[in-house]
Parts: sequence; structure tokens; C-alpha cells
Amino acid sequence: MLFSKLLPKEGNFFELFNQHADRIVEAAQAFEKLVEHYADVQARAKYAQQVDDAERAADRVTSEVNRLIHTTFITPIDREQIHGLINLMDDVADLLQDSAETMALYDIQHMTDEIKRLADLAVKCCQRVQAAVKLLGKIAEQPVAEATLKTCDEIDQLESDADRVLRSAISKLFREEPDVLEVIKLKAIYELLETVTDKCEAVATQIEGIVLENS
Repeated sequence: MLFSKLLPKEGNFFELFNQHADRIVEAAQAFEKLVEHYADVQARAKYAQQVDDAERAADRVTSEVNRLIHTTFITPIDREQIHGLINLMDDVADLLQDSAETMALYDIQHMTDEIKRLADLAVKCCQRVQAAVKLLGKIAEQPVAEATLKTCDEIDQLESDADRVLRSAISKLFREEPDVLEVIKLKAIYELLETVTDKCEAVATQIEGIVLENS
């Protein structure tokens, strides 16, 4: 009992969620800029560094959330929900960094329309994650809870769009790309980018659970 009195009553979890969501959007937007300016080697390096910086900042927020889980006496929502949400969000940041690094590792020489489309969908998904996360602190209010669930539905739709782009992109590769090595490299990039939207959908599912249990 004495030990519990020494712990803070409630950590600033919602503010940390917001900070992390902001870093995810920064990483996604930097990645899209990397794709847009890929032919410019200096610009490519600049935007790749921005992706890395955003991912490292997101990691620091994740570490702080996980520390608070163990040092806060009363949390605003279930500890497992907090842990699950922040780690899923961190997976999004990691995948964006992985995508940028893989393009460099595979020495991708040009950007396809499909990469551009998947990068755009990744940005849109991350922005919707950001919007949903910013509502979490007020989900006790029914209109806010409903708006949060609607935003999660929008993420699901964007993920479905990315699925369709991926299937079409792979089909086009197999039909039109004569270089087998290029097929392997581009297919891997397409799948990695689509996984960003998959992980955003997983974040949305976690948020839906939090809303339904706490609103």
C-alpha cells in the first residue's frame, strides 16, 4: 500500500500516444517525399534520414510508454491495451523505416506508379491513425466514441485499397517485367508497403476494442 502511494496516479499516456502518432505521420510523409524525389540522390538521402529520425523518435516515445506502464499506479485504460496499442503503432514506424532501407539495399533504380500509390495510401492510413489516436482521451463522450470508430472504418477501407493495389501490381510485374531479379525486388517492396497499411488496420482494431470497452 505504501509502495502504491509512491507511484503516480495516472501517466500522460494519451499525450504520448499523440506524440507517437505524429512521428508516424512524419515518417510516412518523409517516405512519400523520398519516393517523389527518388531520382535526386541528395533529396533521397535527406528524406531517408527524416524517416530514420521519425522512427527513432517514435522508439523513444514507445520506451517512455512502456516505462510508465510499470511505474503508474492507475492507468486510464487497461495496461494490456496500452501496451498493445503503442507497440502496434511502433510497428508502423518500423515498417516505414524498413521500406526506405530495403529500397536502398535492393538498389531500386526507379519508382513505379504502384510504389507511389502505396506510399500515398500509407500516408493516408497514418493520418487516420493520428486522427483516431487524438480522440482516445475523450471516448467517454458518445459522439467522440462514434467519430473514433468511423475513423477506424476509414483505415479499414484504405487497407482494402492497398490490398487491391498490391494484387494489381504483382500481376502487372509478372506480365510485363522481363528481368526476374527486378520482379523479386519490386514484389518485396510492394509487399512491405502494403504491410504498413495492414499494421495500421491492426492499430485500428486495437483502438476499436479500447473504444468499445471504455466508452
